[in-house]
Amino acid sequence: MLNFFLTWLISAISLGITAYIVPGFTINSWQAAAVGVVVMALVNAIIKPIITIFTLPLTILTLGLFLFVVNAISISLVAYFTPGFSISSFWAALLGSIVLSLVSSLFNQILGKSTNQLD
Repeated sequence: MLNFFLTWLISAISLGITAYIVPGFTINSWQAAAVGVVVMALVNAIIKPIITIFTLPLTILTLGLFLFVVNAISISLVAYFTPGFSISSFWAALLGSIVLSLVSSLFNQILGKSTNQLD
């Protein structure tokens, strides 16, 4: 349970940092970031696999680079369904998805060793 909460908290903080770094990527409050992480988990679990399967030929043709576009579409859907979270353009969503992945990976790498010691 602690690991789940820590992952959720890291994701919310990563989303807030991404909104601070990327222009056009706006989160009005920490509550919106927390809800956005929950919506992001649902989109990544349900909608993103469907989009990925439908775009598989294009993903293969671009050697996987089209997955960046799929991630931008996913994060745009999260912004659409989350009140207090908005993205101004496709390019902001694309850059935001890249920055979010990097920030989240950095946090998970830094805190990953300490969470394994707690289990």
